[in-house]
Amino acid sequence: MTPVPDIVPDLAPDLAPEPVPDSLAACRRLDRADPFSALGRRFRLPAGVVYLDGNSLGPLPRASEAAVRRATAAEWGRLLVGGWNAADWIGLPARTAERIAPLIGADPDEVACADSVSVNLFKLAAGALALRPDRKVLLAAEGDFPTDGYMLQGLSRLRPDIRIRSVPRHEIAGALSDDVAGLVLSHADYRTGALADISSLSRQASAAGVLTLWDLSHTTGLAPIGLAAAGADMAVGCGYKYLNGGPGAPAFAFLARRHHEAFANPLSGWMGHERPFDFAPGYAPAAGAARLMAGTPPILSLTALHAALELFDGLDPADLLERSRRLSDLFLARAAPTLEAHGFTCVSPALRQARGGHLAFAHPQAYPVVQALIAAGVVGDFRAPDLMRLGFSPLFLSRADVWTAADRFARIMETGAWRNPAFAEKQRVT
Repeated sequence: MTPVPDIVPDLAPDLAPEPVPDSLAACRRLDRADPFSALGRRFRLPAGVVYLDGNSLGPLPRASEAAVRRATAAEWGRLLVGGWNAADWIGLPARTAERIAPLIGADPDEVACADSVSVNLFKLAAGALALRPDRKVLLAAEGDFPTDGYMLQGLSRLRPDIRIRSVPRHEIAGALSDDVAGLVLSHADYRTGALADISSLSRQASAAGVLTLWDLSHTTGLAPIGLAAAGADMAVGCGYKYLNGGPGAPAFAFLARRHHEAFANPLSGWMGHERPFDFAPGYAPAAGAARLMAGTPPILSLTALHAALELFDGLDPADLLERSRRLSDLFLARAAPTLEAHGFTCVSPALRQARGGHLAFAHPQAYPVVQALIAAGVVGDFRAPDLMRLGFSPLFLSRADVWTAADRFARIMETGAWRNPAFAEKQRVT
C-alpha cells in the first residue's frame, strides 16, 4: 500500500505540533500539567497495559460499569417489565441520541440511536435512492470500509435497477454526475486515518443534486464533524470506538431535518411508529429522526453507551483531535529510528492536519509484530494485508504511555521477539 496524499479538511485546527519531550520523566511532567490526564482515571484499564486500540474498541468507563450494574440489579432485577416506564427504558434511545448530537454537529431530533452501523447505512442508502428516484447510482470510494460496500451490494441485489460506482477517494468530487443519487463515504479512512473534507464534499454534492451519507465511525468522539454546518444529508456511526460504549454498542443515524417528512424508512419496525403501543394495523412514521428506529432497543447496551457519553461533557472535539495528534506526533518521533531500521512505511498522511486518531504502518510481517506487541503489553491491531494500526485516543492515553509503547516496540524489533512462531498463528479476530 502506498502512502495516501495529504488532503487537509477545512475543519481541521491549524495548530503547531507540541515540542517532543526528551525523556520519560519529561513526558510525566507534561502529563501532570495536562488537564486531560484526569480523564484517564475514569476508565478501567489493566495495569501495565498501553492500549492503542481505542480506535477499534474503547476501554470500559467506570461510569458504564456502574450504570449497567444498576440497570441489571436495581431496574431489571426489581422492576421487571415495569422498567420500561419506571426507569424510562423507552426514552433511553432518545436521551442517548441527545448526547451524541453535539458531538456530530446536529440537533437531537436529527439523530436516532439504534441498531448497527450496517443496518442504519442500509436504511439511509435505500431512503436516499427513494428521495432521488430518477438517479440510479450510489457513489463510493475504492478501498472504503468493506462492510459499507457489502451493504450497498446487498441493496443493489434487491434493486437491480441501481448501480454501485467506486472511484479513488481523490476523484470523488469529479464523479458527482447527474445520475448519482447518493455519495456514501467514510469521514476517516479505516486503514490510514486520512480525513475526508465533509464540508467541501457535502457542498459539492449538494450543488450536483447528490445526497451525502457519511460514515462517522472512526471520528465521532475524536474530531469536530459539523454535519449541519456542512450541509450533510445523512450519516451513520458506531458507539464502541471513541465513544467507549462497549463491544457491539448501539450505533446512531443522522437525518437532516429538511428530509424528515419525505424520508421513508425501508425497515419500518414498531419503534419507528409514531404510536408504537397503539398496535395499529398500518404504519405511520414517528416525527424526526425517530422514524429511523426499527426494533426493540437493547437496554443494557444502551445503558453502557449512555453513561460513557458523560465523559464528553464540556469537551471540545477540536481539543480532542489536537491531543490525539500530539500523542501520535510523539510516537512518530520516538519510534522513527525503529520504523526506519526495520522497513516500516507509514501510510497515514504525513501532514498532521490531514489525519484522524490512528497511524498505520505497512510491513510484510505486520501480523506477528502486532501479536508480539500485545504480548509485551502494547495493544494495537492488524489490518489485512500488511498494516500495523495504532490508535491514539485522547481520553485515556498519556504521553508516558506513548513513550513506553515506542520503547517496547523498539525492543521487540531489536531482539527479534516477533519471530516467535506462536505470533504468526492467525486468530479468528485479527
